[in-house]
Amino acid sequence: MKKQENNFAFIDSQNLNLGIQSLGWKLDYRRFRIYLKEKYKITTAYLFIGYIPANQDLYSSLQRDGYVLIFKPTLPDEDGEVKGNVDADLVLQVMVDDKKYDKAVIVTSDGDFYSLVKHLYKNNKLCCVISPYTRTCSVLLKKTAKEKICFMTNLRKKLEYKKKNTAKGQNP
Repeated sequence: MKKQENNFAFIDSQNLNLGIQSLGWKLDYRRFRIYLKEKYKITTAYLFIGYIPANQDLYSSLQRDGYVLIFKPTLPDEDGEVKGNVDADLVLQVMVDDKKYDKAVIVTSDGDFYSLVKHLYKNNKLCCVISPYTRTCSVLLKKTAKEKICFMTNLRKKLEYKKKNTAKGQNP
């Protein structure tokens, strides 16, 4: 009997969110978690995200949907834009968990992850890199992931968030 695959996903949430927004739609994170489980046999999906206290409801919802949240403290930049750079945390988690998973799925378009992807590819630990969008994906990442890169451009019908309509007087 073949052993059940045990793959982990490591998701750069800011990069994923902005990449999908640039395509003109909003990602349904619950449906994305199901997609990862069914298509890539993801048992653990880490979502690296900047921590903002006002977003507690969002964090609770993501956890209910099956994500393990790894928080990064956020700091406003000189323009007042809040930034939580998760790159080092994501790389560290991939390495710490190395023996716990069969293969890793990296969700990002960020070229800063090229060394990590190169290492995973060379050691046969890379399932794939999922990038939101071809045009915004780092050339370095595309070259390093080789045939193991895929884009979310054609997943809109499957993964787009749709608001649930409720008639007046009915509970949602």
